[in-house]
Amino acid sequence: MAKGKKRRVFKVKNILLLLFLFLGIVGLVYYGVTMPVKNVYIKGNYILSDGEIMKISALDKYPSFLLTSSKSIRDKIIKNPYVKDVKISKKFGNVIEVNILEYSAVFSFEDKIILSNGKIIPNTYNLSDVPILLNMIDDFSLLKRTAIKFGGVDANVLRQISEVEYQPVEVDEDRFLLYMNDGNLVYITLTKINKINKYNQIRDKLDGHMGIIYLDAGDYVELKS
Repeated sequence: MAKGKKRRVFKVKNILLLLFLFLGIVGLVYYGVTMPVKNVYIKGNYILSDGEIMKISALDKYPSFLLTSSKSIRDKIIKNPYVKDVKISKKFGNVIEVNILEYSAVFSFEDKIILSNGKIIPNTYNLSDVPILLNMIDDFSLLKRTAIKFGGVDANVLRQISEVEYQPVEVDEDRFLLYMNDGNLVYITLTKINKINKYNQIRDKLDGHMGIIYLDAGDYVELKS
């Protein structure tokens, strides 16, 4: 009888040991799967704030690191009209890196923003350091081409432009007049838009005088004062 009891006790201990081992493994797996994202690093954003990106990607809830795929994060962020591309990297230590590439805002028109891809969207973020387009370009293909060209202008120079007026002439349908913050006027055509990137050098040669700078043809300056 005593030997039979020992066998039963031994079997019960083995069963309990296996049960505790199983529960321990389940607990470890559950802990690993549900462990949340610890840190999020966001780079490359200028218009969108870190908080906005965290919100639209649902990373502000610090979800499970393992159950949250890079694709699901990207799919949420790329829907924002300002986002041109986004790359998500998952790093050791439950860290997620978000690298944003934004479209630039090239014009404002009434309560709208025109992006560097030609898309017109509401000025949700109340951007104020964007050149004002005085007259809308009705031809969308030209508007898109104009936005793309101005999107390639150096950001520091673009911010020096106060207003942009579409002023086509018979020999040049791509001609624009730029009203600069410092009072100068610049005529430019889309095929020569890269010349505006040298605006600071051109202005410095005026020795403090105001003028009309013709970069559309002839590259000359007509001084006003």
